[in-house]
Amino acid sequence: MSLLSRPRLATVALPVGILTLICLMIVPVPPLLLDVFFVLNIALSVAVLMAAMNAQKPLDFSSFPSVLLFATLLRLSLNVASTRVVLVHGHEGEAAAGHVIEAFGAFLVGGNFAVGLFVFLILVIINMVVITKGAGRVSEVSARFTLDALPGKQMAIDADLAAGILTADEAKARRREVATEADFYGSMDGSSKFVKGDAIAALLILAVNIIAGFCLGMISHGLTAAESAEVYVTLAVGDALVAQVPALLLSIAAAVIVTRVADERDGQDRDLSGQMGGQLASPRTWLPVAVILGAMGLIPAMPQTIFLPAAVGALALWRTLSKRAALAAVPIAPIIEAPDPARISLSEVSDQTLVTIELGYGLVHLVDEARGAPLVGRITGVRKQLSQAFGFVVPQFRVRDSLDLAPQDYRIVLGGVPLGGASVRPDKILAIDVGEVREGHMLGGEETRDPSFGCPARWIDAAQRDLAIAEGFLTVDASTVIATQLNQLLGERPGELLGPDQVRAILDAVKEHNAGLVEGIHPQPLSLAALTRVLRALLEDGIPISHPLPILASLADGVQIAADHDRLVELVRADLGSLIVGRICAPGERLPVLTLDAQLETAIVQGLSDPATGQPLIEPDLARNIGEHVAALVAERGAAAPPLALIVQPRARRALAGLLKQRAPSCLVLSIAELPASQPIEVVAVIGAPTPALPEPEILAA
Repeated sequence: MSLLSRPRLATVALPVGILTLICLMIVPVPPLLLDVFFVLNIALSVAVLMAAMNAQKPLDFSSFPSVLLFATLLRLSLNVASTRVVLVHGHEGEAAAGHVIEAFGAFLVGGNFAVGLFVFLILVIINMVVITKGAGRVSEVSARFTLDALPGKQMAIDADLAAGILTADEAKARRREVATEADFYGSMDGSSKFVKGDAIAALLILAVNIIAGFCLGMISHGLTAAESAEVYVTLAVGDALVAQVPALLLSIAAAVIVTRVADERDGQDRDLSGQMGGQLASPRTWLPVAVILGAMGLIPAMPQTIFLPAAVGALALWRTLSKRAALAAVPIAPIIEAPDPARISLSEVSDQTLVTIELGYGLVHLVDEARGAPLVGRITGVRKQLSQAFGFVVPQFRVRDSLDLAPQDYRIVLGGVPLGGASVRPDKILAIDVGEVREGHMLGGEETRDPSFGCPARWIDAAQRDLAIAEGFLTVDASTVIATQLNQLLGERPGELLGPDQVRAILDAVKEHNAGLVEGIHPQPLSLAALTRVLRALLEDGIPISHPLPILASLADGVQIAADHDRLVELVRADLGSLIVGRICAPGERLPVLTLDAQLETAIVQGLSDPATGQPLIEPDLARNIGEHVAALVAERGAAAPPLALIVQPRARRALAGLLKQRAPSCLVLSIAELPASQPIEVVAVIGAPTPALPEPEILAA
């Protein structure tokens, strides 16, 4: 085993590399070692270019700005080291500065330093004016557009998370990717200046090498002007070309990265070669090329021996691509394995969906995409509406056909338990009498009742809709009837729709900005199951969890006092009293309340109790009398009046809330601890109080 582990070695490698670059600038380097570093520089530049071309998207090479910085430093360090060698040992011959510089100075430019000088200047112009300038402009625009689009992308991620399209982990990954993208293009905008500065430095270094070498050759080493120019200018040009070729490769890599556009139209990411090959492999591209090359080859002044073979090659490529496209267009029948009769899958015996809408075969066309799938859009709207009302993302619904139902029947199932259903006429309109229908109307149709609210209704033809509206009916189609009943049935059962997965999503969302609040209650002292149970109890009491911060804060305070579930729920409700009352009473207004007679309330609290829950049990006759009395008071006030609130002792609240939920659901039951101290109230009636006796009339003596 090595002395240094791999993570340790990787941590030390970068500082050692930077120290090596500094040593190259300061410490004299022998020509052999200089040749090794030149070769490594060229290899590094080629590797960076290949990595840029093979990246499927720019963020796949997010370290490119830093790599570009260190590669530029390496090249400048080699320029300093090679300048020292050229000026010190250049008079000894062209091989004194190393074989790499000699090869570039002699072989690549034919030993003519003037040609090499012009080639170097052309490379610098290409690098600075064309590649670097264009890449810098693209980086600047990309950085600006990315930063401008950052808020919109964040809002889109939040919207997808709220709609249930993304999980919390996927949303976090998307946010990190968006932030990394903004940082990357900002870094690329700045790193393009490295390449531009490097090209300017190369020109200055070349000028220094030529002038200083020419002077040193004549002054220090006694060379003639011609000999000094031939030796030192050739070495200076060779040194400049050795540095400029890797610089050009890195400039091309930078341009490839910033101009890269991710294309997923075919369902998969590709590198640059695959993307270009796929987009240039269209047969319609190469037939015009073959025709144009052939037409140009027929011109007498053109070199026909070049144009005509090129036209033939383009034509052959067109035929090859056309055959390949024709083969790809032929559908390949999938190989279907014969089902194993002895195998039973879990999907055949288990339904993993919480809410299911079952349809008779006569209603299946309501979810047919070819016909617009009207029921799917209605169900999606119901799910969004319920999610907004409850404060969590309601699990997705499932729609399936059922042979157990009549053709025009539907059924709504929650957790395998049927909640309701009815029979609809998919080709007709339901006209509902909501109390505004004119007497003696002339509307016919099949009489029925609205399955959601039980109002009198009738099925009519679509052509009679205008007449029904004119007579005062509310008209809806079959899809709306199903969606309305779905909304009504599920709206009464928010606690049954909330599961541990939904609670975990809420905690993950809150944890992003309030991690300490979540850590104070979960996983200790409240497990995910216990927290889900508490939130379900709040939902069943009509308290939405769309604002989880105050609810979790109340829970954090409540767990310090009690661990019992019922006690914890009562503590949270008492802490959220202002929120509960504010939902039915505007600020500054008096809350109309009902109270129980003291003797009646004492009898309920001190009477029989459920041995399982400890909650008081109310005798059936007494429960009926209380329910009828409250329902009568609610009906007497009318639907336009503010809702009533029954104020009782904390121990009696849950029992009376369950009692009135069926008989007077609009009446809110509060414990005295939940009523804010600053809330003004108006006592409407005292339930159970004895009716004061009227005084008997006096009989006057005749």
